Formats: sequence, structure tokens, C-alpha cells
Amino acid sequence: MRAYMQILIIGVAALSLSASRAALAADAASIEKNAKASLEKLYRSQPAAETLSEKANAILVFPNVFKAGFLGGAHYGEGALFQNGQVMGHYSSVAGSFGLQAGVQIFGYAMFLMTDKAIEYLNRSDGWEIGVGPSIVVVDTGIGKSLTTTTIKDDVYAFIFNQQGFMAGLGIQGSKITKIK
Repeated sequence: MRAYMQILIIGVAALSLSASRAALAADAASIEKNAKASLEKLYRSQPAAETLSEKANAILVFPNVFKAGFLGGAHYGEGALFQNGQVMGHYSSVAGSFGLQAGVQIFGYAMFLMTDKAIEYLNRSDGWEIGVGPSIVVVDTGIGKSLTTTTIKDDVYAFIFNQQGFMAGLGIQGSKITKIK
């Protein structure tokens, strides 16, 4: 019985995510405006992010990612890829998770693509699965304080910001970033 409940919950979460995709989809100008504003706010609150921006080949920004779950969960958000200050494309971030979790949360994240290898992987893959491909370092306060232009050595650095709501628990998560056509 427990297995059936888990499958049902995951199915409902997946269905809700796909049904709400159209409702969450924003127009390109709105995505770009929110992504730029979020990036500027990130620079003001995290000086390490601005340091990374000086050396990054591109920056992928998801200003509003919506996450909800109870045992099974999902998240969805749309963002923009900036290269040399210009928008080079729009992307979606979709994830599913399973585990001890409950809540609803909105957050943003920015990925600083430091190498050509990271950009090439994003462009040639049929969706970038986090955990596969170039190495990603999530920058927290401790790492941020010691990050300088000479200590940058990984392919991608990610900052999570603007967390609102409540999400508690442990889970296994798979996230995929895909170019919106």
C-alpha cells in the first residue's frame, strides 16, 4: 500500500508540474528583465558573484524557481543565458525528487559558466542534467569569502538566492536544464 501511495504522489507531482508549465511560462522580455534584476541583486549581496562575473564566459540565471513537494516533489523555473552582457537564449530548469520532504518554496539560482567546455556542453546536450557533465561548485558563504580570480578552477559555480517559503527534508533530486526553443 505504501508503494502505491508513493507512486501516486510522484504521479500527481509530475502531472501538476506539466500542467502548470504553461501557466508558469513567462514571455521572453519578462524572463530577461527578472534575470538581470536578480543578477544585480546577487552582486550586491554576494561580492564573490561579481568577482566570478568578471571571469565567466557566460551566466545562466533562473530568477524564480517554484518548488513543492510532499514525499515526491518537483520544481520548475525559466531563465536566461547571458554572454558578454547579451541574452543568448532562454532555458528551463525542471527537477523531480523523492524522499522525506514537505513544503513549498520559491528561489533563484545563477550558474557562472567559467569554461568553453561548460558552454559547449550546455549547447550540445539535450538538456543538462545536474551531476552529469562539467563539475559544478555550489558557492556558500564560506567558499564565497575565499573565492578570488586566482582561486577559480572549476567549470561552473552556482549561487542560490532569494529563498522564500518553507521546504524541509531530505531527498534524492535530479535536475535538468533545457534550452527553450
